[in-house]
Amino acid sequence: MLYFNIMNPHLPHLPQSQILKLQEEIKALERELQEVIERTLGFEKLIVSKLEDQIILEQELSLLYKQQKQAKKEQRRKQKQRGKNYRPTTLLQPLEKPTPVKVNEEEQQQKKRLYREAMLFVHPDKFSTQRDKVELATEITTQLIQIYEEGDLATLQAYHAHIFSGNTLLPSTPQPEKVTGSGLDFLKMELARIQEALHRAKNKHTYKVLTEYQEPMDFVEELKAYYKDRIAKLMRRTRTKK
Repeated sequence: MLYFNIMNPHLPHLPQSQILKLQEEIKALERELQEVIERTLGFEKLIVSKLEDQIILEQELSLLYKQQKQAKKEQRRKQKQRGKNYRPTTLLQPLEKPTPVKVNEEEQQQKKRLYREAMLFVHPDKFSTQRDKVELATEITTQLIQIYEEGDLATLQAYHAHIFSGNTLLPSTPQPEKVTGSGLDFLKMELARIQEALHRAKNKHTYKVLTEYQEPMDFVEELKAYYKDRIAKLMRRTRTKK
């Protein structure tokens, strides 16, 4: 059952068990995501080490092919200019630059207010005499700055409510008059974000190879066949005898 925060009767105090459950779930998913990323990167580095020569040759030939195509295009243009019926093309009028989208001034002011309120509460300097809180405050501040600079208003509102609902383990403080959302909104948004990142990481082809192939290194042989065919085609197109 929800019960009301004495400091702000309009803000329900959430059961600690619900908050802790979400925080633990987020931490577990973050650890799993990091593990997936590290395993994938390790496997990709191993693949590259086995195919380094083929990868470099394919890149060189691809660049050469593009350069040759551009040179042929330029040559045809010059030949056309020497023709009897050549008429210079009319210079194209420069395209008008799109009008920059105006930032919603009211929304920016709201973001600025929420940011300042939260920053005044969690800034590490406030906890200079509490060493155990400085590191936590620094971490929260860093995330607050990132959300303010890169996130939208809804995300900042959720993080603002998360901070002032006492979910950050920092000492409590009187609540601002306009706290919107329950402290759980931000945690739910974080959970959804990490779940999506984990879904993308697990659906990366190299990770699927690593986890679904009986012998993941068989993928190297598949890539060797691909690069062999690709390099042969590029050599024919560029008439290169590399």
